[in-house]
Amino acid sequence: MSAEDNLKKLGLTLPSMPSPIANYVRFKRVGDLAFLSGQGPRKPDGSNHTGKVGADVTVDEAYEHAKLTGLGLLAAMKEAAGSLDKVEVVKVLGMVNATPDFGMHPQVINGCSDLFVAVLGEKGRHARSAVGMGSLPNNITVEIEVIIEVG
Repeated sequence: MSAEDNLKKLGLTLPSMPSPIANYVRFKRVGDLAFLSGQGPRKPDGSNHTGKVGADVTVDEAYEHAKLTGLGLLAAMKEAAGSLDKVEVVKVLGMVNATPDFGMHPQVINGCSDLFVAVLGEKGRHARSAVGMGSLPNNITVEIEVIIEVG
């Protein structure tokens, strides 16, 4: 089954790609690798989910925010590769805007990782870091960046 078929089966559609908010590009291809710029969780109206995980935002809500961010990253992957069926996820860095005592960063970033595997199958499995941050741009709850191989 293709990645597009998996998206349809999950009832998901890829969002449109936002313009960068600073001096960078959405992705950079170097040989067979593409480095995707960090993204955060966008609502359908284009605004962001914001707040501190562990205070304003629950783990379950943040998991959904990471999943939403993953959907945006899949859109960037498709733009970088031309088709999601050409993509293999290599590395994910997930950053969580969390309180100092918060320790469930991996459970939050699983929202993105679980989505990648559901859509891309084995090619969605990846190496990963999930870390806490004292703040993130515009107070977003999560920011995730990805390295992919384009086959």
